[in-house]
Amino acid sequence: MTAELWAVVLTMVVSIIGGIGPVYLKRASVSWSKHYSFLFNKNFVFGTFFYAASVPLFVIALRGGDVSTLYPITSTGYVWTLIFSRFMLGESITRIKVLGIGLIVLGVSLIGLGL
Repeated sequence: MTAELWAVVLTMVVSIIGGIGPVYLKRASVSWSKHYSFLFNKNFVFGTFFYAASVPLFVIALRGGDVSTLYPITSTGYVWTLIFSRFMLGESITRIKVLGIGLIVLGVSLIGLGL
């Protein structure tokens, strides 16, 4: 078994959810203090939630495919983080970042094709 379509789609959803988590954590880091007040910061809560939510969803996805096929798909989370950080944080997208993302997508595609 390589992977069923639903498992691939769910893994992409996991990647998107996992990709947005760091953006919220970055927002939370701005108001970080020595006290534990950051635990109640909505951005910290959202970032942690997105990370935590992705784990059980990925476990479910693993029921429909090989880990060696599905896990590399989660690396597309870097793509989503780049996109979300651009729109939510105003970060720049440089040529080297685009090249890196292109290599990630190429690698995931090769694995998906079984090459």
